[in-house]
Amino acid sequence: MQALPVRLHPQQDLRSALDAILRDAGLGAAFVVQGIGSLGVARIRLAGMSDALELRGDLEILTLAGSLSPDGSHLHISVADAQGRVIGGHVAPGCIVRTTAEILLALLPGFRFAREPDAASGWNELAIHASDDGDPAAR
Repeated sequence: MQALPVRLHPQQDLRSALDAILRDAGLGAAFVVQGIGSLGVARIRLAGMSDALELRGDLEILTLAGSLSPDGSHLHISVADAQGRVIGGHVAPGCIVRTTAEILLALLPGFRFAREPDAASGWNELAIHASDDGDPAAR
């Protein structure tokens, strides 16, 4: 495992920026260990809902965690508004960094994550595969 601290800048899309980091590193698996910062726009899909809720304003990222794969990210976030109200759920595309996002990634050479159909859940779920990149002893 390799730690990679990342800072995202104003106006970057949180999800697409993290997907690009994984792609540009040429890796197939990573975890977002934690993230803090701020958003001007948050698009969060709440549990059991099909559409994302959109929030606008000064929003603080309290937590950010999840997995990154070439097949797509699975990220959860909690944010607080200017009155201290907190909401959380799945990160949808369109979460726009307001001032900064400071994120710690755990890169996993030797693995490739995929999203594959899971009969029990009915969703595409995380599938973990060994890959040829990185240290074979890490598998």
